[in-house]
Amino acid sequence: MGKNKLKRWAEMENYSHVIQPRFEDVFGKDHELKGRWKEAFFGNNNPLILELGCGKGEYTIGMARLFPGKNFLGIDIKGARMWKGAMTAEKQSIGNVGFLRTRIELIESFFDRDEVDEIWLTFPDPQLKKKRSKKRLTGSRFLNSYRSFLKKGGLIHLKTDSRELYDYTMNLINKNNLHIISESPDLYSEKEPGESLLIRTQYEQMFLDAGEKIKYICFRIENDKPLIEINADED
Repeated sequence: MGKNKLKRWAEMENYSHVIQPRFEDVFGKDHELKGRWKEAFFGNNNPLILELGCGKGEYTIGMARLFPGKNFLGIDIKGARMWKGAMTAEKQSIGNVGFLRTRIELIESFFDRDEVDEIWLTFPDPQLKKKRSKKRLTGSRFLNSYRSFLKKGGLIHLKTDSRELYDYTMNLINKNNLHIISESPDLYSEKEPGESLLIRTQYEQMFLDAGEKIKYICFRIENDKPLIEINADED
């Protein structure tokens, strides 16, 4: 492991807005903040919005600046990347933002029923290889997991450059009769998007500079039935 990674992880241990639990402390167990993030971590009862796979935390920080009346939590396993967002929040004293370093597969160990208001998935790995398709963050496995802690009517946002991930997610949404709030295969060619959609990470700007179209879906999970995965020929 690189010295730079270890240094950044150690530095984040001193940040009160960063949580870095050990795998063995949350695997099959509840974290002490489960059900208590608003009052115990953020010190208020404002809406809680998650960014899953937050990378450097650019989107999490951007939204926290735009909406000071909401709480934002960036989640990723790659702490060396997350360090940048954590450092920015620390230096600029952005009080409504936090970071959690953990695997998304363990997400249910951290959040209780109806605790989260919205989820953002910004440019997640599309996991195009068939053997890795179960790792898609918009797949039925993860959506069923999100539903365990997302408020009824809570929104899920996907922003991606991948046509394959966009099509896959739309097919899954339609198969399960989920409620689409808004969707676009070419976000910036249409009417002016809302403020939160205009935040551009370094990776998004690279995609735009390369001529890629940015896709967007906003939807809700409103039924109580377990979501069904689509077949390979529907993907």
